[in-house]
Amino acid sequence: MKSKILIVDDQADIRRLIRFALEGGGHTLFEAANGALALQIAKAIKPDLVILDQVMPGGLDGLQVLQALKADAELSHALVLMLTGNAEERDKQAALSAGANYFLTKPFAPAKLGDLITIMLKARPPQQ
Repeated sequence: MKSKILIVDDQADIRRLIRFALEGGGHTLFEAANGALALQIAKAIKPDLVILDQVMPGGLDGLQVLQALKADAELSHALVLMLTGNAEERDKQAALSAGANYFLTKPFAPAKLGDLITIMLKARPPQQ
């Protein structure tokens, strides 16, 4: 079964790079350019994994989106990889404390991202 992955980043170039890293992996990929759209898409598709930028302009940043995902019984199962340019330890701890499964800083190697996604999805417990 194909995994549904939601890519959330306000920068189109980053979304394109992530898509490039994951294409060919048998996943169904979806994209959102902001937090509000991310939540709308997540509710519609029920993603297996969300790659989420921590810093986004507009109404909802990545941490707020993460908190909303984890608070929603239909979405809380989704794995979340927080991907951000913020390399501070406090940013990492905030993301992990809010429920992120993994924290990766930009810039990133596309091959490393692809490998990490494969590992995360394989280690995921079966859904009830």
